[in-house]
Amino acid sequence: MERNLDLASGITVAATFILFGVALFTKGLSHDLLLEAGVFLVSAKLVLAGYKNQQTAGALQSRLVRIEGTLTRVERALTNPEAPPAA
Repeated sequence: MERNLDLASGITVAATFILFGVALFTKGLSHDLLLEAGVFLVSAKLVLAGYKNQQTAGALQSRLVRIEGTLTRVERALTNPEAPPAA
């Protein structure tokens, strides 16, 4: 099973959630709680953006590997025109 969060993202979410809980009990249900909720949402958004960036980088890496393989086959075919093409 693939992990969706790296260690730094997990620590960020845990620390933010703990601080949000502490603020909830110390500030109560007041205007300051909205500020704490905003901080929590920004932290969650950053973690999600990091995850999406990681997924995009992985997809680009696999495409680059495929392109590199294709270029290698083309170079071999150009340097050895009498050899049969590899499948």
